[in-house]
Amino acid sequence: WGRDLHTFDTMRQQRGDRAKLGVVILLAGTILNGCLKAEEFPDEPQIAFKSFEQFGDSASFTITFTDGDGDVGLDSYDNTAPFDTASPYYYNLFLEMDTVRNGVWGHVGFLEPLYYRIPRITPTGQNKALEGEIAVALTPWPYIDPPNPPWDTVRFTVRMVDRALHESNSVT
Repeated sequence: WGRDLHTFDTMRQQRGDRAKLGVVILLAGTILNGCLKAEEFPDEPQIAFKSFEQFGDSASFTITFTDGDGDVGLDSYDNTAPFDTASPYYYNLFLEMDTVRNGVWGHVGFLEPLYYRIPRITPTGQNKALEGEIAVALTPWPYIDPPNPPWDTVRFTVRMVDRALHESNSVT
């Protein structure tokens, strides 16, 4: 009997030691996490091209972005100045298309501009810096690959604006 009690006490002690070790590891992880330097980015959004794909009558493009103060995107209720429909800031993501015709670049104006409202992205925690990707489905997509196009080169330029009206760099 004494031997069984000793085994039980040893098991209880081992479990207690494991629990203490787990608490120590958790505390160490929390302390070290608090010591890690938070990501810091400029308050102005910074974007970089990631991909563009065309699928017949639709397309998609993806950019990566950072924003230091985490104020990217708009909600549906963001519709008063400066985000009202008469304002250039009603949209916050802008895609422009240019072509080369006879060696000269020219802007292509569409009946409906390729402008979008990025939904509000709300960071959690104390660090409000954002880093991520934005993918936009372009449907319907203007047909830009006819058999005999009047241009020889096409380029797209993307830029975005945050809620503080900080404009990002342009990516071509």
